[in-house]
Amino acid sequence: MAFHPILVPLLLAQAALVAAPAAPAPVTPMTPDVVASYDAVLPQADFIRREAMVPMRDGVKLYTVIVMKKGTRGGPILLSRTPYDAHGSTHRTNSQRAVDILAAMDADFIEDGYVRVYQDIRGLYRSEGDFVMNRPIAGPLNPTGIDESTDAFDTIAWLVKNVPEGNGKVGVIGSSYLGFTTLAAEINPHPALKAAVPESPMVDGWMGDDWFHNGAFRVGSLDYALEQSVDKARAEAKIPRGGGDDYTAYLAAGSAGDFARAYAIDQVPFNRKLMENPAYTAFWSGQAVDKWLASRPLTVPTMIELGEWDQEDSYGGPAVWQALKGQPGAKGLLHLVIGPWRHSGANHYGYELGPLTFAGDTAAQWRRQWMKPFLDHYLKDGPDPATPAVLTYASGIDRWESSPDWPMGTATPYYLGPARSAGFARPAAGKISYVADPANPVPFLPRPIDMGDRTQWTTWLVHDQRFVDGRTDVLTFTGQPLSQPVHIMGAPGADIYLATTGSDADVVVKLLDIYPDDLPEAGTQGAKPSQAGLQLPVGIEIFRGRYLKSFAQPAALVPGAVNRFRFTLPNVDHVFLPGHRIGVQVQSSLFPLYDRNPQRFVPNIFNAKPGDYQPATVSVSFGGAEASAVWLPVVPNDARPPVPAH
Repeated sequence: MAFHPILVPLLLAQAALVAAPAAPAPVTPMTPDVVASYDAVLPQADFIRREAMVPMRDGVKLYTVIVMKKGTRGGPILLSRTPYDAHGSTHRTNSQRAVDILAAMDADFIEDGYVRVYQDIRGLYRSEGDFVMNRPIAGPLNPTGIDESTDAFDTIAWLVKNVPEGNGKVGVIGSSYLGFTTLAAEINPHPALKAAVPESPMVDGWMGDDWFHNGAFRVGSLDYALEQSVDKARAEAKIPRGGGDDYTAYLAAGSAGDFARAYAIDQVPFNRKLMENPAYTAFWSGQAVDKWLASRPLTVPTMIELGEWDQEDSYGGPAVWQALKGQPGAKGLLHLVIGPWRHSGANHYGYELGPLTFAGDTAAQWRRQWMKPFLDHYLKDGPDPATPAVLTYASGIDRWESSPDWPMGTATPYYLGPARSAGFARPAAGKISYVADPANPVPFLPRPIDMGDRTQWTTWLVHDQRFVDGRTDVLTFTGQPLSQPVHIMGAPGADIYLATTGSDADVVVKLLDIYPDDLPEAGTQGAKPSQAGLQLPVGIEIFRGRYLKSFAQPAALVPGAVNRFRFTLPNVDHVFLPGHRIGVQVQSSLFPLYDRNPQRFVPNIFNAKPGDYQPATVSVSFGGAEASAVWLPVVPNDARPPVPAH
């Protein structure tokens, strides 16, 4: 088979990991940056910027940029290891001020005497070596002895020896893929690593981060794998599918595998791995970072951060928290933060998200009141900031709250009922049915959908769900207006009894905060007239039916048999206010965010044929012995005092 032209120079280097490591290369002194004129650091600059090729133990050198304010002495080193261009991360604008060339989240650090370091990971941008997506830790899936943990260790060792302005203490920080490399640095950590802040980390790409959610495939993964696989020094790559509605484009293509084959991106090594490993086999479980960390003692103070409406990596942070919180010595070292943000939103503008407006810049509040004091304590011998074990932002009442543990709520069933009702009382038994047609899947956003539109992508988890409320294949169960607030802290649990005439099925559950139809100009708790009737998603999740009995060994559903689908929605701290109603939506697709389930069992959905896609009648049971519900982690309304500002 001929390779697509854009892929020829870059693909097969990823097919295998690099050979066994050689002896460590000798350390070479760091030299001042030599840059092109457009990138010049002039005498009037208020900063020093250096570049270095840092040698790893196998001889591969990684491009590293070191930035600090002039006059810095005895400053802690704050390191981010990135697949997104270390050079660009330290030259965001053409300026002679440090606060301009770095990201906004770096400003407080650089002004306070920190040494800020960005490094390209192997095989990307200006670093040497081969890139491997989410490179597994050295072991059964990686026999080379080289991984992101060893590269972090070698980098920290080099920085401590070669940055004379440093104080010998290093912190690691980063979001998303950088959250993954931050966590990897904590595996067999260098002694100089004193603190870590993994933000929205990629942890388990099958269970609920990035590539799959409970077995349902995220089609945008194909684009991302292509973009990350190109030679960054030569090209940027986008799938050449043109403009228009992505709903139409993906629907016309057939299966996700057919889409990949049509554009020859099935040749990208990581896309091949996705298509060849649709189930949760050792290929995926062996890459799960929470399992790596759980097998080792926690020795590095760690603050895990994620957004309540993280559209990419909502699973990983809480999974790491659960894996580590019971370890001996973890108390006092491990912290969890959940803020009212999108993916990586903690590093950006925190006043609002989609239709929601918060009490100030919540992102800046976290960075300045909790994150920086945490790092100052461990990296600069600053005062103990008494960092809460768990810090969460209560959406709905707009305030920060501290907790000794997570989750905090007591699981309380909120039942689906007849006539699409819902409530805390178990109803009489019954069922309600709809027809799910793969030829007309439920969109995850109003059409036209542009998967590359950043505004659409970063806010889809808070989009008003009334746009699908009238569809016959979407069941909206709605409770009565609340007379008292309902406060939840944890991951709501979907518990749906469902039968289908097909032999496979996807189940999508949405927990909604339904605003009153009439909101006065003054509003309550920050509500605005434009939010009248808003169906705000508090959490959305999907589960692929073939994995009900085993994530590793998919099996067909028995047509007509009632199956119990149990899975969790993302972790939240949210208050449903008096006058609001709690709603639950149930449907069978969320397209084209997730690939379509044919609803006829096939061994591998990536290879499903047009004839495999069949309509099915889906019946949801309620009440009696088959009482479908969402289990809400409810806390008493007076149990969570606000956190005082630092």
